[in-house]
Amino acid sequence: MESEVTATRMELVERILSKATPTIPADLLLRQTLARRKQLSRGDGAWVSRAVFSVFRWKPWLDATTPLTAQIDQALALADDLAINPSSLPDVDLAKAVPAWTNEVMETPGAWLRSLQAEPVLWLRTRMEQTATVMETLGNCDRPSFAALPQACRYDGQEDLFRHPIFQSGAFEIQDLASQAVGLVCAPQSGETWWDACAGEGGKTLHLSDLMGGKGLVWSSDRAEWRLQRLKQRAARSGCFNYRSVVWNGGPKPPTKTIFDGVLVDAPCSGIGTWGRNPHARWSTRREDVEELAVVQRSLLDHVAGSIRPGGRLVYSVCTLSRAETSGVADAFMAAHPEFEPLDVVNPFAPEQPPSSRLLLWPQDTGGNGMFIAVWKRREG
Repeated sequence: MESEVTATRMELVERILSKATPTIPADLLLRQTLARRKQLSRGDGAWVSRAVFSVFRWKPWLDATTPLTAQIDQALALADDLAINPSSLPDVDLAKAVPAWTNEVMETPGAWLRSLQAEPVLWLRTRMEQTATVMETLGNCDRPSFAALPQACRYDGQEDLFRHPIFQSGAFEIQDLASQAVGLVCAPQSGETWWDACAGEGGKTLHLSDLMGGKGLVWSSDRAEWRLQRLKQRAARSGCFNYRSVVWNGGPKPPTKTIFDGVLVDAPCSGIGTWGRNPHARWSTRREDVEELAVVQRSLLDHVAGSIRPGGRLVYSVCTLSRAETSGVADAFMAAHPEFEPLDVVNPFAPEQPPSSRLLLWPQDTGGNGMFIAVWKRREG
């Protein structure tokens, strides 16, 4: 029986790896495959996930002339070696962790490259004042070293969290540490009106609502109706009712005539900051994607600017680290919109440092995804 289970797991990994393409992401295939294979145990599903991501994480180190099963075993062995002995990965090999074009679009410090090869951490964001309860109920949880992220905890257990009763009660969400920092930088106040312009499935909308104590209003828009339907399900589970969702294609006509206290543009991006968590994306993202997405990002900021009241805030965030999508977009917005001025904010990961209007968050420093955040205030009058 054990050999049959092992063979089944290996077959699933091979199938996912053979079907993954630049337009069919491995993480999507993985979710769909595991959803259909309900007979797999939680442990078997975790093994399949780890094996798939390990192959993409260690792809340049693998012998492509060997059978795929041998490459899977080699990738898992490399992952195990690094977990036990970080020095097993020599500095001379670090450049292989990313495509060669990466050096053209951003700085590539060795510490960042090394962080990409480590297996990612699973971060939870608890509801306000429920952190201790969630940690005690789940077990296998630790708080991060950053005191300024009071709702965050790391989960190292093996349970299927989506089926856990405390998750179903809305006590926590699965949300990366850097994404939690975005909500804290927004700092929405009770009773304010905010717009989460690129809401996706609503992780940041739910965080904004929680920070506002459920008072005030969050407008959530996305170009995909199915994502907003997913937000509706998540909001019902978490008890978030102070939001409205609306389809918006990112064009010059806003989805509402409302004038906001704050707007968050968590824009679509190349996702370079997630390459540690999603290693397949390293090899499916193109150099051209960076420049093309920077155009989209600048357009989104232009289109939301008129919906912010004097004294209101605009927060721009992207889970990427390329210059074109970070400082390049921020510089272009400043040049085109003199009615806005930079607004200095505290870095949640380094509150002792001087506040800044731009935060570049590196995975090796935070333990989360890479993230860029820029903040502006609309000038009075």
